[in-house]
Amino acid sequence: MTEREGGAGDGDGGDLTHTDAEGNVQMVDVGAKPDAARRAVAAGEIRLSPSTVEAVRNDEIGKGDVLATARVGAVQAVKHTWEAIPMCHQIPITNVDTEFDVREDRVLLEVAVETTGKTGCEMEALSGVTTGLNVVWDMVKAAEKDDDGQYPGTRVENVRVVAKEKRELSSLS
Repeated sequence: MTEREGGAGDGDGGDLTHTDAEGNVQMVDVGAKPDAARRAVAAGEIRLSPSTVEAVRNDEIGKGDVLATARVGAVQAVKHTWEAIPMCHQIPITNVDTEFDVREDRVLLEVAVETTGKTGCEMEALSGVTTGLNVVWDMVKAAEKDDDGQYPGTRVENVRVVAKEKRELSSLS
């Protein structure tokens, strides 16, 4: 079922839609929905050359601490998702956790976002992951360029929501 056929705009069921009867784009009205404790986790990875990964591990990238900078970028992206994605609600972010896993030829990033509100935080988690990985790329691009100034092996991939939770507030007491 599509949103237009009555599927939920935020995946919670019901008749929410991002289009009106005439097909015009609109923000979903979540005003009548009860507040709930919500959590979403997204993950993704950036493929890098093994030598670049080693430089990240040893803090040898000339621009500075790659993972610390990417963590800040991920958190900023989470907090500003509503400004970048049309029809996305501004929600109160109560927590953001970032976890990096540095492997031989890639850096994995997982971002968990928590909120208490009327709509989920999947888009915030996805924005945190993609921006965090883009910050890694920006920080290491000099090390990743080939002789022609291209990035033949560098790529962001496997970005996805890995978990979504919603708990009614009454069940938390």
